[in-house]
Amino acid sequence: MKLRILVLATSTFISTALACAAEPVPENFKRENLVAWCIVPFDAKKRNPAARSEMLDRLGLKRCAYDWRKQHVAEFETEIEEYKDHGIEFFAFWSEHDAAFSLFQKHGITPQVWKTLPSPKADSQEERVAKAVAAMLPLAEKTKALGVKFGLYNHGGWGGQPENLVAVCEALHAKGYDHVGIVYNFHHAHFDLENFADKFAKMKPHLLCLNLNGMKDPDKFDVKKLPDKIVPIGSGELEAGLIRSVIDSGYAGPVGILGHIASEDVEVVLKRNLEGLERLLTK
Repeated sequence: MKLRILVLATSTFISTALACAAEPVPENFKRENLVAWCIVPFDAKKRNPAARSEMLDRLGLKRCAYDWRKQHVAEFETEIEEYKDHGIEFFAFWSEHDAAFSLFQKHGITPQVWKTLPSPKADSQEERVAKAVAAMLPLAEKTKALGVKFGLYNHGGWGGQPENLVAVCEALHAKGYDHVGIVYNFHHAHFDLENFADKFAKMKPHLLCLNLNGMKDPDKFDVKKLPDKIVPIGSGELEAGLIRSVIDSGYAGPVGILGHIASEDVEVVLKRNLEGLERLLTK
């Protein structure tokens, strides 16, 4: 009898293991569908648009969210042209710049526009939501006229908390700006992980992109500092469970991976994240 139970248990374990091993990688987590993020100022090699496009092509990445600094403004059009030449989607643009917006129209592209949701001070939640909505209205109007999505970006504070991102997003929808959504970043979410599945479910209908990161336990590490905040996917303690929750939720929208380490070659950083993510997804 004991032998029969052992055989049945072993058979069940093997069947479960095989089923898990056979589980396909979701389309949005496949390399060619991932979005490279924080790779322009964060690159020790300081690549130009051509070299950056070649690097993305080499890695098999076909989408890029473009972050920039003042010195990159003169390269905006070259960046767009190089992406086109290499078959890379200019997926998103950080913040706002009239020169870039004119180029979107000239080149017939419609990247998402991302901007941090502020954390206004007020005596009540309703007032804070109203102030945040007012701060976002000008860009909401501009992006609506351009015909592009506008993502409210979490960057810590009140404006980075899932419930507040959702509240401001829905308030803007009520005003007729239904092109507004949420861009959620793991690396700015270390203190929002309690009941993550429930929070993610509320954000999911509005998500324009989810950016991944290795996640150390904020109770054990100082995740406010870069060495413990920006960590390769697969080397943290928490991201496997978070990614499992995302997949279980049925989220099929865009997924991004980070560069975000200015002292390193961003190709090396992206490769570490790609390999770490692929290891997690095949476990």
